[in-house]
Amino acid sequence: MISYDASTTTPETSTPEQRLERLGLRLPERPPSPIGAFCNVRVSGGLAWVSGQGPVEACGRLRTGKVGADVTLQAACADARLVALNILAAVRTQLGSLDRISGVVKLTGLVNATPDFADHPAVIDAASTLIADVFGVGGTHARTSYGVGSLPNQITVEIDAVLELSPQPR
Repeated sequence: MISYDASTTTPETSTPEQRLERLGLRLPERPPSPIGAFCNVRVSGGLAWVSGQGPVEACGRLRTGKVGADVTLQAACADARLVALNILAAVRTQLGSLDRISGVVKLTGLVNATPDFADHPAVIDAASTLIADVFGVGGTHARTSYGVGSLPNQITVEIDAVLELSPQPR
């Protein structure tokens, strides 16, 4: 569970784009392209639905492996942060600005893990914390995290998101 206290990071009067800059976070110029017959972001009913994103570096290299075997918890957490940045890049590309988002409704995180790996929540917390830091109190979200036997292209982590749109850009 995320217990987010905006007073410990950035003022709530700032926008997500301002927080992103203040945190020193850089988004990829272009989000990773979908690997199938779907789009990265679909806007419907006041929500932005973000398809599952993976740990794809700016150069296009995938971070792969099985968490609990050849990937450490720390490396998986770094991969989850990268996925969160890719989610934000996909949203910014679709909407023009993260300031169009008023809140984060839900994240669903999948971890490509060994059967005995039990720290799935810790891996996805890395993404949840980054998202909450960027969106402030509105970034506190519902979440599901679980382990799976494999993910596309053997990536370590995949996360999708549901975001609430602002009626008017901030």
